Amino acid sequence: MKIIAIVNQKGGVGKTVTAVNLAVGLAREGKKVIAIDFDAQGSLTVSLGYSEQDKMDTTVSTVLEKIIEDKPIAPDEGILHHEEGIDLLPANIELSGLEVTLVNTMSRECVLREYLKTISNSYDIAVIDCSPSLGMLTINALTAADEVIIPVQAQYLSIKGMEQLFRTIGRVRKQLNPNLQIGGVLITMADLRTNYTKDIISLLHNSYGRKIKIFDSVIPLSVRAAEMSAEGKSIYLHDPNGKVSIAYKGFIKEVG
Repeated sequence: MKIIAIVNQKGGVGKTVTAVNLAVGLAREGKKVIAIDFDAQGSLTVSLGYSEQDKMDTTVSTVLEKIIEDKPIAPDEGILHHEEGIDLLPANIELSGLEVTLVNTMSRECVLREYLKTISNSYDIAVIDCSPSLGMLTINALTAADEVIIPVQAQYLSIKGMEQLFRTIGRVRKQLNPNLQIGGVLITMADLRTNYTKDIISLLHNSYGRKIKIFDSVIPLSVRAAEMSAEGKSIYLHDPNGKVSIAYKGFIKEVG
């Protein structure tokens, strides 16, 4: 099972929209995919149509607590089956409490990795939607992942914040997960009509293009992407012929 973490400590850069459309897009290509919500706000869970996430009895927190306490986990425990052909391990506010618990846990960075080993034979790909921070949950995701995809909004401050993320990835690679790769940077929410956006994209390529893959697909700014989250559907169902859908289809081909 290949594990892809969608990471950026800055909020509002299109992480969850990217996680939904990456997971569903890969499933449409015939892959068996599980999406894992690793944000206490439960954005991925809500975006896939499960709006009452705080009433859920079993979530990612439940199974990780069982890993910490060395209790058995049922093969399908907590996993929801979405109509678009992916599975989801949901999250809710309980994940905030788990982050506090992890601080005093042995091998605290490896708890998610241990859980993913238990389901690795059931899926081709896991897509982890991380919280907008570089705390213990995100470190767990990076320790478990084979690859990181970094969505970046076409704005100067978004690019400025990437240095800190690269340092964190470097530390995780050195100390916890030597196989961790940066799959690439995905430019999101880009208003391609403006010179400002074009300048930011050029700055990104000039600053990082030699060291890190920057996906050719650029996700345009569109109200359709915001509507998608409220509908509980991927962009492929919500607006199949729209520019965001076409851009994500191109991105899926690049991810492979």
